[in-house]
Amino acid sequence: MQNLLIKGDNIEGLQYLLQVRKLQGKIDLVYIDPPFATGGNFTIVNGRASTISNARTGEIAYSDKLVGENFIEFLRARIILLKELLSDRGSIYVHIDYKIGHYVKVMMDEIFGMENFRNDITRIKCNPKNFDRIGFGNIKDLILFYTKSANPIWNEPREKYTEKDIARLFSKIDNQGRRYTTVPIHAPGATANGKSNQPFKGILPPQGRHWRTDVDTLEQWDKAGLIAWSSNGNPRKIIYQKIWV
Repeated sequence: MQNLLIKGDNIEGLQYLLQVRKLQGKIDLVYIDPPFATGGNFTIVNGRASTISNARTGEIAYSDKLVGENFIEFLRARIILLKELLSDRGSIYVHIDYKIGHYVKVMMDEIFGMENFRNDITRIKCNPKNFDRIGFGNIKDLILFYTKSANPIWNEPREKYTEKDIARLFSKIDNQGRRYTTVPIHAPGATANGKSNQPFKGILPPQGRHWRTDVDTLEQWDKAGLIAWSSNGNPRKIIYQKIWV
């Protein structure tokens, strides 16, 4: 399909995509940045569309007068249509602010299911905007990330380690020249039953902690050379640097 720009009420645009363009279940990715329920109007000053403010003068770019329950229901109607447009492997990102975002999340949990909530992504602002008030600086917005199903399209965002990163994160070198680090094999919280509180090589987890996995798995790790033993007999899991090709 060719690129399409729709000017108008977005709920009418979504209905057009569903009913006229027949795009139900065909969209893989949605990102929206709706109003934040601030109670004000935002304007374009001096004709500069790139500069949106809440100045009293200027041409209104968009109205943000809906607040509270009315805003949530306004957004709900559009989120429902967006879900219809999403493919079974699709994802949606909703950019919102800290004041209303928690209520938006509850609404989206109802529509998409709590199990399909993936992340609350933090978007850091350029300055804290604290002004004179009781409270910490407002330094972030949040982006709610949901998928339509348990099997979404997902491309892991990765960056290669720099040489400095590798030396810092994997500071040990084995006799084959492979870099690695070690991590504890126990975690906070004592367990009364199950396989994570049993002795491993005659050792119990430290008081108030449990093994991160069952003892059979610990034995397999040790047999495979993935347990490092300190001079005083403390076991730790070996994590090797992955080589990306």
